[in-house]
Amino acid sequence: MPVITFANAKGGAGKTTAALILATELAAQGYRVTILDADPQRWITSWHEVSGAQRNIQVISEVSVGSLQSHIRENRDTTDYYIIDLAGVRDALVATAIGLSDHVLIPIQGCAMDAKGGALILELLRQLADKAGVRVNHSVVLTRMNSLVTTRAMTAIKAVLAERGVAVLDTSIVERVAFRDIFESGGTLYTMDPTKVSNLEKARENAQSFASEILSMVPCRNARLTAARAVFRSISRAA
Repeated sequence: MPVITFANAKGGAGKTTAALILATELAAQGYRVTILDADPQRWITSWHEVSGAQRNIQVISEVSVGSLQSHIRENRDTTDYYIIDLAGVRDALVATAIGLSDHVLIPIQGCAMDAKGGALILELLRQLADKAGVRVNHSVVLTRMNSLVTTRAMTAIKAVLAERGVAVLDTSIVERVAFRDIFESGGTLYTMDPTKVSNLEKARENAQSFASEILSMVPCRNARLTAARAVFRSISRAA
């Protein structure tokens, strides 16, 4: 039951959107996902209220430093992946969540403020490793990228981060209408109407690539899912 946490000390970095995209895509592939909504804005909780019950997804809204570990322990029998969405700050809850994580994803847009917020999380990760001996795998995910950004420009951005010793996912979250509208319409990318949402298929492909990369980095060893994944892949190819 891996724990994947989304963290950036600055709000508005695309953290909640990336967390929801990953959670709903994993659920679509048959994984049971528990989202711990530790962001005071409660955007994922609001999405869940609009959506109603969603197959393979449960959302826990009341999350504190004291309750975080209990939520993970008490739901382990019904969860394949935990997704934690944190506030855009650096506080005790953020530090606790990171310490309990198998992988931390740091969403960053192409701006200096996001980079500074991400740097604070990277510093916290270094402190946990140096002072507490807690080493947590982590990566940067570039978010809200313009679909017209060239591969060359993207490679340059990743190279700059790599020079600083920061791992960057190959898959970036592209700015898509579907990723914004899902919070208002509820449901998932697979329940949205392609006649009403532009480039919905591109959004689905982006979500699938994102989830596939995370699955390769943070595998869930559960034999129960073998058949579900096979069915999903066959459906995707047919579509």
